[in-house]
Amino acid sequence: MQDIDEFSTECDLGPRLNQLAGFFSETAAGKSGVPVRKPVIDTRLLPDDVLLHRLIALHSRRQGNFDQHYHGSIPYRLEEECRMAHALLRYAQLSSSDVSLYSLGTAEGTMARTLSELSRGKIQSLSCSPNEENYRCFMAFGEPSHAHFFLGPFHRLTKDYLRSEKQLERFSTGFDFILEDTTFQMYSPNRRKQIEFVADHLKEDGVLLFVEKFRAADPRDYEGRESQKDFGFKTRYFGIEEIQRKSKLVLSTMHDCEVTLEEMANAVYAHFRYCVVTWGSGNFYGLAASNSQENLRRYLSLMVHPAIPAEYVYEPEPYTELATWVEGVSAQQQSEAQ
Repeated sequence: MQDIDEFSTECDLGPRLNQLAGFFSETAAGKSGVPVRKPVIDTRLLPDDVLLHRLIALHSRRQGNFDQHYHGSIPYRLEEECRMAHALLRYAQLSSSDVSLYSLGTAEGTMARTLSELSRGKIQSLSCSPNEENYRCFMAFGEPSHAHFFLGPFHRLTKDYLRSEKQLERFSTGFDFILEDTTFQMYSPNRRKQIEFVADHLKEDGVLLFVEKFRAADPRDYEGRESQKDFGFKTRYFGIEEIQRKSKLVLSTMHDCEVTLEEMANAVYAHFRYCVVTWGSGNFYGLAASNSQENLRRYLSLMVHPAIPAEYVYEPEPYTELATWVEGVSAQQQSEAQ
């Protein structure tokens, strides 16, 4: 791997801890970026499942400031978060042992905490964020027994640190699931090294989940999907001035750290044999990668159908093997070039 000190320095110098630090701090504190109403799930898009409804109810009660901003910004991301959580909860119910989850960079760690509470410790979780404001939101409902929080950026969480902390020592042997939720794109486009660093915390048969915003091959497609997001969804929760403010303050900076799906595939397959698209919303996609085909298939089989209107879903569609899609795009490009 790239020298750990060099990688750490690269992350330290990234936008998340510098140009964007103020935005994240103020949003997590509820001082800016507050939606005009709290985002709520469109239950018509999800199955009538008792466990799922219990999860949605607790998740709603545990949300903090940043979560509400986040879920009001990305079309149907809230529905997807609960869909993912429901699959993880069912996965844990079928497991003979506890399941460990590391949710990195996910603000106040609402999903992870909800899963640990609802499963009564069958899911042991760790969340992380460099913002004290997120930590305060995490602790607002009392210190949970089975959910933990690392106050710091993801690249500062090492195995040595985990071994040195009594409450976290159990995680030093690796996690069953790791979720990277729009985190890497705030630091740099160096996906190969970012994935390598995080994958070192994953068990050999574990599953690494990604939710990221990706560049499109054609900039016009990217801009068109951005407009769809902003004016077809975000206006439900934010005024035009706030949408434009964030676009100028955050999104233009973040865009420099985004990668294409093809670039992401090269980075993922450098470390994993299997990777499947699990969700799509405009320029955002969910991916699940693993070296265990069995565990990956088990997780995917427990996911309910994506809860998002078809007009927000573009190629590659959910349940597509990422490598197969990349090969198809490459073949099409070669054909068009001839």
